[in-house]
Amino acid sequence: MHRRHFLHLGAISTLGLAGCLNQGTQGDADTTTTSQTTTATTAAATDEESRGVYIQSFVEGMYMAGMADAGPYKVGLMYTVPHEFWNVNGASLQKTAIESSDSVHLMTTVWDPETGIVLPESGVSVELAGQEEVIYPMLSQRMGFHYGDNMPLGDDGTYTATVSVGGMNIRRTGAFAEKFGDPASTDIEFEFTKDTREQISVTEIEEAGNPGSVKPMDMMMPLGFAPERDALPGTLLGEAKSGDALFYATLLSGGDVPAGIDAESYLAVSARTPYNRFVLPAMALSGTLSRGGEEVYSGMFERTLDPDLNYHYGADVSGVESGDTLTLTVETPPQVARHEGYETAFLDTTPFEVTLSGQ
Repeated sequence: MHRRHFLHLGAISTLGLAGCLNQGTQGDADTTTTSQTTTATTAAATDEESRGVYIQSFVEGMYMAGMADAGPYKVGLMYTVPHEFWNVNGASLQKTAIESSDSVHLMTTVWDPETGIVLPESGVSVELAGQEEVIYPMLSQRMGFHYGDNMPLGDDGTYTATVSVGGMNIRRTGAFAEKFGDPASTDIEFEFTKDTREQISVTEIEEAGNPGSVKPMDMMMPLGFAPERDALPGTLLGEAKSGDALFYATLLSGGDVPAGIDAESYLAVSARTPYNRFVLPAMALSGTLSRGGEEVYSGMFERTLDPDLNYHYGADVSGVESGDTLTLTVETPPQVARHEGYETAFLDTTPFEVTLSGQ
């Protein structure tokens, strides 16, 4: 049995549908459809000027293998052509190339069926074709956060994938406080045939490499969106951008503090990608709240999942006043593998300031 270990931070029914939906870009770049292909290689940005989010060189179709319940989780399984991606270890990138034995790029998404919130850091493994893989947490411009890996299959036929969810070790609040801590698994049966593969096309994008992003997919399952800026609970105090990531700071006080947080005031930081508003999970984020040159809080912002704030980073504070300054530092960038277009972004660890207002 081959087993690949999940990258994480410390405490850290068959639908038979396929297609390439919403293939445009944020900025309406031209696209060119190519013939069906068995792999998709990238034209990734390599020079320093290209660091950041850029339009990837292709979009691919996807075969929807199926969805199933696994305890409190809902699980979706998909596959597409094998392609390259980049693993993150600390602040370092390591490219994973396509191997000759790879048959598919297998992907799974895990979410809460009641709210539709995608669940990062839940630790997913897949047993398929005699192999068990702990598949990588990933971030792509079309799907946002998901789990995936290139995998070999045998002959054409019907396969059964056992998808296991390990459970979440991060703090959970509100209605999530007692959920998602236990493991669960489910079986999903799917077809791998010439017909299913021919439904998966690859579309080249002429404006690849320019700043921007392809649009998210239209899917029959949720995507890992962060809340809209104006939909964040509490009082939005400030925003900043670092390493192409967007950070929004919001303050919740009194009865608005999420259940399970024993504090008068709670400062939450929502981190997301530009263009597509996808959650950026699994980073180590610290912060210092200063007032008149004096520190009133200094420490880590804890990775937290809440049904209203979604995935975010939070700290218990005594209060915030107008003119306070929040200095944030990404101690460790998001420990998720990257698809093309994201591999040069979200790696900056330079401290940055958010001038807070609204109090």
